[in-house]
Amino acid sequence: MTSLKTQLYQMFILGLEGGGIESALKQGLGGVIFFTKDIQSVQQFKDLVNKIKQNSIIPPFLSVDQEGGRVERTENIHGGKKYLSAKFAYEKGILAQQTEQIAKELKSYGINLNFAPCIDTNTNPNNPIIGERAFSSIPEKVIEAEKIVSTVYRKNGIIPCLKHFPGHGDANSDSHLTLPKINLPLEQMEQTHIKPFAAAIKNGAEMIMAAHLHCTCFEKDPIPTSLSKNCITYLRKNLGFEGVIISDDMVMKGVADFGRTEACVKGIKAGLNMFIYRNSTAETINMIEEVYKQALADKELQKNVEQSYEKIIKLKQDYLY
Repeated sequence: MTSLKTQLYQMFILGLEGGGIESALKQGLGGVIFFTKDIQSVQQFKDLVNKIKQNSIIPPFLSVDQEGGRVERTENIHGGKKYLSAKFAYEKGILAQQTEQIAKELKSYGINLNFAPCIDTNTNPNNPIIGERAFSSIPEKVIEAEKIVSTVYRKNGIIPCLKHFPGHGDANSDSHLTLPKINLPLEQMEQTHIKPFAAAIKNGAEMIMAAHLHCTCFEKDPIPTSLSKNCITYLRKNLGFEGVIISDDMVMKGVADFGRTEACVKGIKAGLNMFIYRNSTAETINMIEEVYKQALADKELQKNVEQSYEKIIKLKQDYLY
């Protein structure tokens, strides 16, 4: 029987910054996220990935944000050369070929999870965070592109993570810096922004990332969708999603103001299964330990941790074992 502490640690994907990765892996850390500074050369990166695997007590998610264009992590290896962004790869008709290249490259390093594709419908031309990361401003085109990308990743043994639910495309501010407000009625969200997620779920989506957005159709008060029970319940019940729901980076300002431990507990109780923290500082590790202490005394929290662990392990068995 896996201990509650190990089950809880499985719910976290942490970055290397801060140096707490090795001790977290020994407790059962769920995975690691790599950034540009972690990837200096092919051999160095392969060695790093192997070392993390060796220190893990459960096979870890080894993850990266490799969308192409503005958001990719391998430019040191490529000498600064980048893949095309999602929008341009799709418009030029080379999306399948480029995704195949990305997937094979990531696989060769040992990566098994990519936080892509970005299936936001980019309806706001002044959106400071999405822009060309989105395939299109037309939901049907986003749906077509998602199917292409996810199919290629699956074929290459890489888990695609669809983001940013319920849709970051109408935002006029950056959730790294603040909590963007999206003031659209649910019907409009469904017709435009939620539509690609609904289609992707029908196509077998395994993992969906919840955004740090204040969507007034789910919460009157400024609660991020990533911590919103209404939003996550909608994803489960209305859209029928049974896979893993992961937060966007919890260090982002859009969620950080809710308090570290408090935000995490709120997220678990809302139905989140996993969290990303871009670091593994003492502060982040202490927060996980604090959540563990609370879970020992809180039956609801404990039950949610156990249910999340089951979903995580099922996904790992499908791809990692």
